[in-house]
Amino acid sequence: MENNKRPESMVRITTPELADAFIAEQVDLVRKQVGDKKVLLALSGGVDSSVVAALLIKAIGKQLVCVHVNHGLMRKGESEQVIEVFRNQLDANLIYIDATDRFLDLLAGVSEPEAKRKIIGGEFIKVFDEEARKLEGISFLAQGTIYPDIIESDGVKAHHNVGGLPEEMQFELVEPVKLLFKDEVRVVGKRLGLPSSMVDRQPFPGPGLGVRCLGAITRDRLNALREADAILREEFSNAGLTDKVWQFFTVVPDFRATGVKDGKRAYDWPVIIRAVNTVDAMTATVPEIDWAVLKKITDRILSEVPGVCRVLYELSPKPVATIEWE
Repeated sequence: MENNKRPESMVRITTPELADAFIAEQVDLVRKQVGDKKVLLALSGGVDSSVVAALLIKAIGKQLVCVHVNHGLMRKGESEQVIEVFRNQLDANLIYIDATDRFLDLLAGVSEPEAKRKIIGGEFIKVFDEEARKLEGISFLAQGTIYPDIIESDGVKAHHNVGGLPEEMQFELVEPVKLLFKDEVRVVGKRLGLPSSMVDRQPFPGPGLGVRCLGAITRDRLNALREADAILREEFSNAGLTDKVWQFFTVVPDFRATGVKDGKRAYDWPVIIRAVNTVDAMTATVPEIDWAVLKKITDRILSEVPGVCRVLYELSPKPVATIEWE
């Protein structure tokens, strides 16, 4: 059997007891693999990397070095949550890099979606490379590879894989959840004590808000997007929709619309709400959200978010539309 092939006899991890057994087994395996050496992990704050971080902290403690790069395109409070959970609660060896200015300066004036993605991905590798070179005694690189990544991409996970590091930086991989499916990773994460807001986190693109701030990114429009998204998430949570809608987020396009504020003509941005339900992300439907919920979200965004004069709810299914706008 290949090392990257999930055994047919492997029991699905669906209960706390099975998760505890898996954690105990992986802690033992990691300790045997790593010994007294150090492990480096790019901690995005997503489900997979967060669960790997918590598992490795349990196994090897401060031998794990976590690097969290804030590229300025995170959702509101996400980097703060990473610091609170891992540094303050789990006592992780965490390096926090605020590279907001570096990324946004490079993205200034860039409107083509694929160009934005390449800049964000390429610059992340550069930042991570710079931090890795400052560290001594690193022998291993941990990754949040999960089993669907192996099936779909022949073992290489673009989101976590920092394989763009120079070839001379030879790290042995540590991938403790590579045989698990996403739902199993969530069960393990909860048993490791991670908060639901992190373990049950929605899919979030690698470029973050960079592909939801349409066109060329500006700081003021990005801030409006981040605040509107936070309001949407808070109100969906208050309405009990977080577990009922597969994914929801806001989009701010690169154009303005006419509005009226304080009795005067305004020329501000629209905010588009996108919500979808799906099983496999290949097709998606748009849920019918209660009008009172949408009205409250609209009222809050228009009154609390500067530079916005309209709120829209998108009705397009996939296909023909994609889930993300860019």
